[in-house]
Amino acid sequence: MRNIILFIRRFFNLILFLALEAFCMVMAMHTNTLQGNDLVSSANLISGTIYKKQSDVAYYFSLKKMNDSLLAENAFLRNSMARIRSYDTLRDTAVHRKFATGDSTKHIVKYADYVYRTARVINTTTTAQDNYLTLNRGSNDGIEKNMAVISATGIVGRVEHVSAHFSSVLSILSAKQKVSAKLKDGTTGYIVWDDKQPEYLQMVDVPQQVDVKKGDTVYTAMYSLFSPDIMIGTVQKSEPVKKNAMQLLYIRSSTNFHNLQYVYVIENKMNGERKATEDSVAVKSK
Repeated sequence: MRNIILFIRRFFNLILFLALEAFCMVMAMHTNTLQGNDLVSSANLISGTIYKKQSDVAYYFSLKKMNDSLLAENAFLRNSMARIRSYDTLRDTAVHRKFATGDSTKHIVKYADYVYRTARVINTTTTAQDNYLTLNRGSNDGIEKNMAVISATGIVGRVEHVSAHFSSVLSILSAKQKVSAKLKDGTTGYIVWDDKQPEYLQMVDVPQQVDVKKGDTVYTAMYSLFSPDIMIGTVQKSEPVKKNAMQLLYIRSSTNFHNLQYVYVIENKMNGERKATEDSVAVKSK
């Protein structure tokens, strides 16, 4: 207390001057004079600048929370779209037959039930022959081996190893990966990686008579590990393969593996039943 009194006594004149100055400025700001309006404008400018800086700092530190929120929202939208996707088994490109009277729901077959889970990439490689990503989600989060992984812009790979809290994803930048793909006209082929540049893939087994132009989009095929119509990339150039009357397409990947941060892990709820059926057919054919 004694130090405060000594401080006031020492700087009394300065304190009194600042107090009177502040009082005068407040009085001037409450008037409609030109000086008062200028003071109000200056005060608003200063306070606005301070509030903006404060908001920018708060925005920066809340980016992670916003990213997580956006990922959760995107996953919800993808799950909603997957739930309503179905095929009419009585409709094809040639003819449309009307449903019989009565309950027609038996003619609607949902071919897949996809569930999307978000995950963050905590490690990745792009220079090895077989490249992997490590995700911060594992079996405790519902992740299982062979689940497909995509980004917001395209395909990424498939889950190879799973622990309780982490999972390892075999990237499409791998000699072990072969993805069924299609062009916009429905022509199918396979996506492979030539172990050179992580930005480029190759599409093989495309007939030479198919007219392919630079910039054409390549998507996943319906019978791919991935859900159908997910973007893979765009055609950069094509080369004829004379030995089998096919052409080789060079595809620029739509996924940037250099700065990949967030992904979606896709669960196909009908995949187990499909695999069991295929395995039973394989056993009987032996």
